[in-house]
This record gives sequence, structure tokens and C-alpha cells, in this order.
Amino acid sequence: MDEERALYIVRAGEAGAIERVLRDYSDKHRATFKFESTDEDKRKKLCEGIFKVLVKDIPTTCQVSCLEVLRILSRDKKVLVPVTTKENMQILLRLAKLNESDDSLEKVSEFPVIVESLKCLCNIVFNSQMAQQLSLELNLAAKLCNLLRKCKDRKFISDIKCFDLRLLFLLSLLHTDIRSQLRYELQGLALLTQILESAFSIKWTDEYESAIDRNGPPLSPQETDCAIEALKALFNVTVDSWKAHKESDSHQFRVMAAVLRHCLLIVGPTEDKTEELHSNAVNLLSNVPVSCLDVLICPLTHEETAQEATTLDELPNDKTAEKETVLKNNTMVYNGMNMEAIHVLLNFMEKRIDKGSSYREGLTPVLSLLTECSRAHRNIRKFLKDQVLPPLRDVTNRPEVGSTVRNKLVRLMTHVDLGVKQIAAEFLFVLCKERVDSLLKYTGYGNAAGLLAARGLLAGGRGDNWYSEDEDTDTEEYKNAKPNINLITGHLEEPMPNPIDEMTEEQKEYEAMKLVNMLDKLSRRADVKDPHQDGG
Repeated sequence: MDEERALYIVRAGEAGAIERVLRDYSDKHRATFKFESTDEDKRKKLCEGIFKVLVKDIPTTCQVSCLEVLRILSRDKKVLVPVTTKENMQILLRLAKLNESDDSLEKVSEFPVIVESLKCLCNIVFNSQMAQQLSLELNLAAKLCNLLRKCKDRKFISDIKCFDLRLLFLLSLLHTDIRSQLRYELQGLALLTQILESAFSIKWTDEYESAIDRNGPPLSPQETDCAIEALKALFNVTVDSWKAHKESDSHQFRVMAAVLRHCLLIVGPTEDKTEELHSNAVNLLSNVPVSCLDVLICPLTHEETAQEATTLDELPNDKTAEKETVLKNNTMVYNGMNMEAIHVLLNFMEKRIDKGSSYREGLTPVLSLLTECSRAHRNIRKFLKDQVLPPLRDVTNRPEVGSTVRNKLVRLMTHVDLGVKQIAAEFLFVLCKERVDSLLKYTGYGNAAGLLAARGLLAGGRGDNWYSEDEDTDTEEYKNAKPNINLITGHLEEPMPNPIDEMTEEQKEYEAMKLVNMLDKLSRRADVKDPHQDGG
């Protein structure tokens, strides 16, 4: 009934009546995502009628009402089949300001029309294969990049930027050809990185270092949403970049990694938004060539170095491990390097472990990233080793028992998901410089058996990768307990009581005679030969 009334007014009414009836329809069906199949034909005709209205000279408010209803109807894939034509796509491109090459975004009154047009295009491209093919024919990716350049440094148009980026993400997700076009022809890597710089308001202090305002406000919801969409689009553009990249691209990847480092050190408007932002940053960092991830850590300034030296002098001499990692003015410092971003990644990983679900999607990306960083960059590995596998002191509990990061990772080594189990074990193995004896010290043979069997290292040895030869130092507590540690379980076991100690002399004599008799029987059986075995 709603569709019949709306269709009647759209076909015969004037702009004011059309706007009113479509506004009512939109208000009623705003949260509708499943539609009755009986009204399918009416919805198709309503879509066709709306496109005919949009080509007319109607007020902006009426355009917005038409586009809102079109966005709702475009949630139904079946409705889109007859209306997804090149002419209708071009109508939406024109309204979204995607056709004008030199038209600036000056008329604020047109912004709602642009946003709604982009929303419609997102739904239509996602739900219609025909629209996806037309997007290639109409060179939609290039038009979206052009619109992004218009609004790159503009304020108050975050919604336009956000849905432009979302549509770019969808196109690059659905078409591998568009990924290549974005990467090379449209310079999408540089453009999207600049969008992130703008969203984060980055001020560079060095080539790959940005200023962090620790007392500044969190990102606004609009900036956070734009950043998340840009990160997702960049992920598609850079997928497989870690496998092979031109040497000339290294600078651009390092800039992007520096922007992502900045991203990890800021927060969004809510805890959930911060986690979503950091999660997408982790995914994108996984695409960055590992040789370019050195910018995640940076040397301290002269002032920070002096502060670190003061802090180190304040620590007791016996706190060897603690002296290498200090916290000064909320900055995590290790061996003269700022490790804040790596510490954020480590905390992010631990939170994902604590969630206890969706490990493959939520945990393996950050674990893989930390593993590759540790394998390629010595300072990162040593810092993570210090945080995850500090020198052992108390070995009374099994390695998998407890609430430390080490305990949690060791528990994952026997997880039912093979992928999760492998990457958790690989991470710990790399932290141990791929030395079997070092790994067993922290995990026990039982937990490490799967990894060692897969690598052919059950008899001991080390992996294929080369690491520095600096030796681990054992604590006095560990050295004293080492002779009594069970190598299978990896923890200290109390010596088993000797049953003879509680026996009387008569019981000891009785048990001794039993043993003598048993040995005598065995000896007699050995002396009796089987005639069938003679001369064999």
C-alpha cells in the first residue's frame, strides 16, 4: 500500500507532494532490510519513477527525499535488476559531483545530495553485478579519486569523504583490476595516505616521525569513520605488497607506516571505535613490506635520552631486565628507542586473546605482524622478548597456567585451530631466536611438540633464520631449580617420595626376596630353549 501511494504521487504529483510522500515512506522504512516479495514489482516501478524525477529540475530537499527512498529500495537485490542501467548510474554520478572535472565543492546546500547519492551508489554497486561492470565502464574509481582530491583539505565535508572512501573500498574489494589501477595509474597509495594524514591532523617533526599530542582530545566520530574507511581501501590497494615491491616504493610505504604508527598512538571517541581503528591499522601494517616497518620505532631525542639515562640510574643494579625497558613520561623506551607503537600492538594482541573467540580473524593478523617484525628487526624482537618472556624466576607452575602474556600464548600452542596454534608457537619460537632449548625453557616440551615436529626439530637444534649471538642470562632462581624441572611440563616438580623409606626392615627383606624370586624365574625361562628355533 505504501508503494502504491508513493508511486501514484511520484508519477503524477508536483515536487512538494513528491517530497512529502517520499519523506513519509523513508521515515517508515528507514530500518527495513527485508522486503515482501509480493510488492516486488511495485518497488521496481517506484525505483524507475524516482530516477525519472531526479532528471527534472526539482528543489534540493526533494532530491534528498528521492535519494533516501532509492537508498532504502536498493537494499533489495531483485529490485535493482531492471533499474541498474548506464543512464541511471550516470544520473547518480552527476548528483554525487563525480562527473565534473573542475567543479569545486562550494555550495553547502548540495552536500546532503552528494552524500545520499554516494550512499545509493554504495548499495547499488554492492548488490548488483551489472552496476559493478558499469563502474568499470564509467571509470568510477578515477572519478572517486578526483572527488577525494577536491575535499582532501576541506573541513565540514567528512560525510562526503567517508562515503567516497567506502565506495572506493567496495570497488577495490570486488574488482582486482581496480586495485591495480588505484595503485599505479591513480596514485591511490599516496592519495589515501594523505587522507589519513588529514584525518589525524599529523604534524611531521622528521621524515618519518610525527608529533604526538598526549593531552589532545580524541578523534571525532567523523574523523574516525573517515580514517577507518581509508584504512580499508588502502588494505585492498596494497594487498600482496609484502611479497614484492619496487625499491622506489619504499619511501611511500615508510610514510604510510609512520602514519599508521601515529594511528596506533591516538584514540577514537569510544573504546570500541579505538579498537576498530587499531584493528584496521594492524591489517594494513601486515601489507607493508617488513623492511619498511623499522619506522614503527624511532630513536629518542636528546632530551628523551637524558631522561632515560636518569631513570636507568635510579634503578637498582640487580634489576637487569627492568633497566633495559623504562617508562618515562608515558613513553615506552628500550635500548634508546621509542617502543610505544610496539607496546600498543602487544596490548592489542593481549586484548584479542582475552576475548576468547574469533581468534583466526581477530588475533592471527597482529600475531603474524609481531612475528615478522621480530624476525626482521632486532630491537623489536628484544623488546618483545623482554615483555613476553622475561627471565624466569618462579617455575613452580606449568607454563600454560597463569595470567601473564607468556601463559596466554603457551595455552594457544595447543589450541584446536591449527592456524592459531601455529602462529602462536611461531611467535614464541622467533622470540627465542628459533633455538629449541630456549623455547623449551619457556613452554615445556609438551606444548612445543607440534611446532618442533612440523619443523623436524624434535631432537633439538635451531631454525633456519640467523639471529644475533647474544646469550640469554638465567636468573639464580632458575639455575637452582633447573635440575628438578620436568622437561615435558616445563615446571618444577617436587621429588617423588621413596617408598622404601617408610618400610620396616621385615618389609624390605620381603620385597628383596620377591625380587630375587622374579629374577630367578626369568633366568630359568631364558635357559629353556624352544626346539623349533634350533638351527634357525
